[in-house]
Amino acid sequence: MNPLRRNFIKRAAGFVAMTAAPRIAAAQSGPARLTYPTRPVRLLVGFPPGSASDINARLVGAWLSDRLGQQFVIENRPGAASNIATEDVVRAAPDGYTLLYVTPPNAINATLYKHLGYDFLRDIAAVAGVARTPGVMEVGPSVAANTVAEFVAYAKANPGKINMATLGPGSGQHLFGELFMMMTGVELVPVHYHGATAALTDLIGGRVDVMFDIVVSSIAQIKAGKLRALGVTTMAPVRELPGVPPIADTVSGYEAAGFQGIGAPAKTPEEIIRLINREVSAALDDAPFNATLAELGGIPFAASPESFGQFLADETEKWGKVVRAAHVEAE
Repeated sequence: MNPLRRNFIKRAAGFVAMTAAPRIAAAQSGPARLTYPTRPVRLLVGFPPGSASDINARLVGAWLSDRLGQQFVIENRPGAASNIATEDVVRAAPDGYTLLYVTPPNAINATLYKHLGYDFLRDIAAVAGVARTPGVMEVGPSVAANTVAEFVAYAKANPGKINMATLGPGSGQHLFGELFMMMTGVELVPVHYHGATAALTDLIGGRVDVMFDIVVSSIAQIKAGKLRALGVTTMAPVRELPGVPPIADTVSGYEAAGFQGIGAPAKTPEEIIRLINREVSAALDDAPFNATLAELGGIPFAASPESFGQFLADETEKWGKVVRAAHVEAE
């Protein structure tokens, strides 16, 4: 595991441990306290240990374990862009003891994969939002553009000659770029990589020209001057990249960001869903928790079960349109 990420996990465990006792007492007091959980809860993550989703899930799991007095155990079920983990949760008993760490592939895969064994919006109940993860449009030093407007002009003058690094067909990095192409009319050539390290190396080396990456993945290279940030993918500026404007300032209405949250099997009792939502919301009001979340590239995303469910429906529709328009197919 990356030493930096390992340090984040240790710090997360440390801040939870310092305040565990009063939080457990608070969670167990009061007449509305449920008899849940009475045994460990499984939180399934569709990506391997050490991935961004895994680390954030462990942060949330540590918080919930201390708030509710039972272990929230992270189980990694990587494969098929989170489809394996999702299907395991869909098939689990709707009793609150098997949860899903929800990420963008859940919204994208509904269209990207033609024969899923489940319907995500029907079979997974929205529980709580955790974080939004902003992206950044960045170019290598050899690209003659310092702003989004200059890049659009450069790309229109060189149609089909600009290479765009992605992390595979249907990845967030790919669809962020496809959305940009749809909204600007430029023609970029996707070049698919199996990992961010290889993509960023080629971007710095000039073998590809542009990438729409998650901020936390590229910020070190941007700050070192190896990459040039043209715009962030969120409507609002990103604190970690001062002076870098939203792409939407140039391309009206452009918005794309990753997200993380918690889901449960459909028909999970509402009182369990609301209990978990309340405790996650408490985490997102906690300064030490948010400081660690920020270092992991996340912006707090508190949402009720209803609003998170609507958000997931909107994201599924949005990225479905992009997948269909760009004729993207899963590998």
